[in-house]
Formats: sequence, structure tokens, C-alpha cells
Amino acid sequence: MSGEVRLSRRRFLKYAAGTAGALVIGVGTAEALDRPPPLGLLGDAWAQVGPYLRIAADGRIYIGVRDPDNGEGTSTSLARIIAEELDADWSRVIVEPLGLGVTQGNGEPKFTYGRQRSGDATSIPAAWADLRQAGALGRWLLLQAAARRLGVPAEQLRGESGMVIAADGRRISYADLATAAAGIDAPSTPPPLKQAERYHLIGQPAGDVDARAVVTGTLRYAFDESIGDPVIAVLARCPYPGGSLDTADRDAAKKVEGVFDVIEITPEQGQQPGLAAQAPALVVLARDTWSALSGRAALKATWKPGDTTEAPSSALEQKALDLFGDDAAAPTTVRNDGDITAARKKAARALEATYFQPWVAHATAETPNCVVRLDPDTSVTVIAATQSPRQAYTVVQRMTGFRPDQIDIQVPRGGGGFGRRLEQDYIAEAMAIALAKKPDEIRNRPVKVLWTRDDDLARDYYRPLAVHRLNASLDRKKNIVGWHQRMASPSALVGRATPDNRLWQSELVADALPAGLVPNFRSDWYPLESTLARGEWRGSPHVTPTFASESFIDELAHAIKANPLDFRLALLGEPRQLPYNGRGGPIDTARMANVLKLAADKLDWSRWLRSENGLGIACAYVFGAYVAHAIEVAPTTDGIDIHRVVCVADVGRAINPLGLEAQLQGATLDALSTALNLAITVKDGKVQQTGFRDYPVAATQPMPYEVETVIVPSTADPAGASVIGVPSAAPALANAVFRATAVRVRRLPLLRELARLR
Repeated sequence: MSGEVRLSRRRFLKYAAGTAGALVIGVGTAEALDRPPPLGLLGDAWAQVGPYLRIAADGRIYIGVRDPDNGEGTSTSLARIIAEELDADWSRVIVEPLGLGVTQGNGEPKFTYGRQRSGDATSIPAAWADLRQAGALGRWLLLQAAARRLGVPAEQLRGESGMVIAADGRRISYADLATAAAGIDAPSTPPPLKQAERYHLIGQPAGDVDARAVVTGTLRYAFDESIGDPVIAVLARCPYPGGSLDTADRDAAKKVEGVFDVIEITPEQGQQPGLAAQAPALVVLARDTWSALSGRAALKATWKPGDTTEAPSSALEQKALDLFGDDAAAPTTVRNDGDITAARKKAARALEATYFQPWVAHATAETPNCVVRLDPDTSVTVIAATQSPRQAYTVVQRMTGFRPDQIDIQVPRGGGGFGRRLEQDYIAEAMAIALAKKPDEIRNRPVKVLWTRDDDLARDYYRPLAVHRLNASLDRKKNIVGWHQRMASPSALVGRATPDNRLWQSELVADALPAGLVPNFRSDWYPLESTLARGEWRGSPHVTPTFASESFIDELAHAIKANPLDFRLALLGEPRQLPYNGRGGPIDTARMANVLKLAADKLDWSRWLRSENGLGIACAYVFGAYVAHAIEVAPTTDGIDIHRVVCVADVGRAINPLGLEAQLQGATLDALSTALNLAITVKDGKVQQTGFRDYPVAATQPMPYEVETVIVPSTADPAGASVIGVPSAAPALANAVFRATAVRVRRLPLLRELARLR
């Protein structure tokens, strides 16, 4: 397979050892390869791995990346993990996104690559566990081929920058060895992985593989993709959860030039949230976007609320407060250490505070969209920026009944995900439109569904509203001896096959700090009812409770006139490992203390007490990573200015420090923007926000000019980083605002509440 040959993704995946002029490596199932490596090579995780590597005859090295990239940088980091083990010349590497890999096996789908999911800080840890082996296998085969040609043992050869080099200086390019290597049987035991001291790619900064295309505007996002001449579809969706159509002028819409037809779709009943269309809708089918939008406007559709009307946020908040004060209301107890009642009775001092957080949307730069080409008898092709291709497959297969080999799901670069593209409602809409009866002139044409910004805000899977009440007991030495946190929220797991006693898992982490640091600790969760769609949001389930707990710790420090940094360090205590039942544990208190100290030092925390500006600090443990934010703000006549932001992270071994820095900066700015300004509100049963005018994502002031980052050097296994910069940013900001203004903000969005309290 020469570099000049262009193959479809599906054909590329089925090529294997023996292809003329190239070596193709895939660590996967037998259905994916002509001759796969033996199961002994794959180890216990054989069903969960599946990246591919192709070395072309012209010397270029194609590395397929299994996880979608919506700006997280996974295309770069995952490819560099494979390239490192291969000893590849990075300048000769071409990264190709791999669509969904699925084959048929014993009547059930078999997923070639195992997990294919992004945006929840899992890509890098999972890749570290299995992608190195794909590169190591490629290197081993190339060394074996070179050994036969040079007549020396393979142990006397090494790989370097796409070449095999012998001890006497002779060298052969990987391209010259590819064909021979493709004919060598794979080893019966896994080839050895490289020692860290030999890394030349891992740990070194690298620009995003798509960076030039991004900045020059030539990168094709999902929104840019198409098949043939598709019919453009825009939807007028019911704004009321559970509502229905009242009136619409279909004839007026059809009279708009370029409009082909107006059809109606309804959500499939009995499906889990995110796996079906959210709402009944009228679909305007047109030749272009302008005609489709004009046709939708001409519809003048009106809608009727359902039997249950969504309550405004104030009503949900009051319900939460009522639950906290009702001794008969039985919460789900998430964790219960010691005896908080006894600790409170013996306490020298007790403090309590209540925190409020609104509904928030994802507001991704690229709104949802999907292209579908359907041949009712033979195949379907779907092009969509999804963070979960396997979930997309589930939707498409259910709606078509097709076999895996009839379904092609392609996943181009997406313009932001943050958890929104883990839901597949927009794909279900596109499939419903493709399957619907349409006029003969467009019956067999592909369909492209486009969402506008008002569509996106009105029908998101929101981060749930939450109310927290925290109570702490302190002894005479001013140590926290009791901690009781209560949280009420509508769980994002309702309807997703989760038992009622585990619904809190989308809202809380049982072992999150200060659990394990306080001898008497209790965490309770109260469910609130809501008809709004809920889902994962960047940093869930850490981000919501961290705002409350890290703000409250700052309040406790102020109450006893302690330095907030010293107070936190004293709470962490001596270096030790705390049990942690979630992903990434245990918690190393020394690593947490280190990021706090580094953040404080970078901001010159010695000024904390005497500075005219306010300094705030907060920290979090997120999926195996340790992060701290230190922020400096200055009060202004109408709010605040954020002068400096420091983010320190310990993620274990950093695969690509430059990409990690970008993730920390982007997540921090996202968190600050959300904390400062953003809230989704409900009035008369429907969401009020329609665009960035009333959902004002921060652009300039009071946002900082830059986020200063510190990445802690580490040899620990890498943790994911796409979300870790979010949880501790908002509480650090609120704590800094308190020092600057003497106003304790316990309700977000911050600027609105600060103006009210001042």
C-alpha cells in the first residue's frame, strides 16, 4: 500500500500484514485483521485495544487515532504514544481519525477498538495501558526484519527516527523493511516496552497535529462535512419538556423558495435520555440553509405544554431548602464516617453555609449537526462529531435494524464537546428524517441536520441546578472535627438504567476531599424532580460540589482568622495515601499539598493579608490528577477585574506538555466564564436563553489576559486532563472576590450576585 493509494476508512481497517509495500499493525480482534497477533500478545485487555499503524512504502507513517477529538488534543497525544514506542520520525507521521470500528461476531457487534470515547479524561489513561503495545509490536517486527537482512541478532539493533540502526552504523529505513516485516509472525509474548529514559516524544511539547489547519481555516469540522448534495434540515422543536404541537402554517413554509417539504418527527418512546430525539418537531427540508431557516420562520409554530410544567429555579431551590429542614425527608447517604451528631455536640464552634448553582449549558462553539446517507436496503453512512461513536452506533442500529457491516459512522473533528456530544439526540433526529417519507425529488438524497444557537441552548442536556448546605464543627484547637454536607439536585442519571440509590453518582464523588481528612464526615444527597434534560458537563461530577466545599473551607479559615493556604495544608496533614473508590485513586496528600504550595508561590501568596487586591486559592482531585488554582482580583466600581490566574497540575507523566497546558488554560477560562456570567433560567415552563446575548460567554473583561500554568514533573502513570482545570477555578475566584470586596458570594453566577450584595 503506497502513500499514493487512498482507501476508505473501512477498507483501510481491514488491510493487514501481507499488503504489498507496507506494514499494517492492529492490536484487535480476529474480525479486524487478516492475521491478528496471538491472544498471548494482547494480554487480559485484548477486547479493549485496537489502534492501527501503517508504514507506507514512501516512508510515511500513518497512525490511526481511535478516540474522537473535539479540541482535547487526543489526536496528537494518542498518536505520539504509538510513535514513541515505534521510534518513529514524528515529522513523517500522518494522523488519521478512525471512525467507529465494528464487525459482526456470533450475531453480536464486536468493537474493533474497544472503548471509543472522549471528553471525560479517559483517553490518555486508557491509551497508556494499551496503545504503547501497538507501537512496540511494530518496532519488534521491524527489528526482526532488519536482523534477517543484516545477519545480526535483533537484540543488537535499535530503532531511531524511522530507521533501524546496527551497532556498526548500518541503517535501514522502516519503509524498506515494511514488506518483510509484514510477513513475520507476531511473538508469543508481548514485546518489551521502552524505558522512560529513552523517550524522545513523550514528555516533549508538540503542537496539535491539526494546528495549521485550524488557524488557517482549512480544517474541516463536522459542520463542514457533506455527502453529495444533501437536503438541509432545520427543526422547529417543542420548547416544553413533554409538550406537543399546537399550530403551524406548513403551507406558508412550503411557499418559501427552496423549501421542499415540511415533515413531522416525534421522539421514540421508552428510550434512555440521549439515545433518542428530545422533542416533537417540525422539520423543514430545503436546498440550502437560508431557505430552511426562512421556511422555519414562516411556520410560526406554537406549542402546548405537557402535563408537567418545569418549575423555575427559585421553586427548585426552595424545595431543596425544605428538604434540608425536613427531618422526615430521607436522603441517600453517600458517605458516613464517625458520628457527626456527637462531633457537633462537643464542638467549640459550628458554622453553616448554603450555596446555590444554576442550570448551565454546554454552548459548544460548533452546534450539533449530522449528515446521513441512507440506502434503505443496503447501508447507512453517518457523519457526526460525537464523543461516543459506540452510542451513535446503538442509535443507528436500533433505528435501521442493519448489520454492523452495513453501518459506517465517521467522526470528524468537532468544535468542542464538554460532554454535550456524549448525547446522540441529534443523530437520532437525523436518522428519523432519513427514514421518513419524503417527496420523490429528495427521497434518496442525503440529509444534513443543522442546529442553530437558539436550538442548542433550548434543547441542551444541562448541568443540573444544585443547592448545598454545609455544616462544620471545630474543636478548641480550631481543627475541623465534623463535616456534614447536604446537596439537592436533579440527577443527570435519571432514566439511564441507574438504581435510585446510585443516582447521586452524577452529582457527587463519595471520597472527594475533605472526606478522609475529617474524623466525622457525612455526605447526603436529596433528589429534585425536573423535566429538563440533564447530562455530563465538563468536570462532572467534581465541579459542582467542589465550588461549595472549597468555598466553605475558605469561610472556615476566615472565621478562625487563619491563612487559607495554611489552613488547607494543615487539613491535609502528614503525607499519606487516602482510600479512594473512584477512578484514579488513592489520593496522595503530599501531591495535593505540593500543587497548592506551587500555585501559592507562583502568585506570591505572601501578599495575601496585605494586598489591596484579593487573593484566592482552591484545589481539587479529579480522576487521578491534582490541581490548584490561585487567583488575584481587583474590585472595580461595577464588579471585578481578574488580574492573574495560576493553575498548577500534577497529572502524572505528561504525554504532551504543550497540549496539557492548552487544556488547563481552556478549562480554566471556561470555568471562570461560567462562574461569572452564565445561567439557564426557566419561565412559563421553558428555557429563556436564545443566544450569546442572554447567555454571555465571557470574551474580554473581567477575564484575565492569560492563565499561567505549572505542570508538575512526574513519573506516575498519566491521568486525563480535558476536565481537570474546571472544578477548582470557580471557588478560587469566589475566595479572591471575598478578600477583595468583603462580600462572600455563595450563589452563581458571580457578577450578578456580587452586584446584588454590594
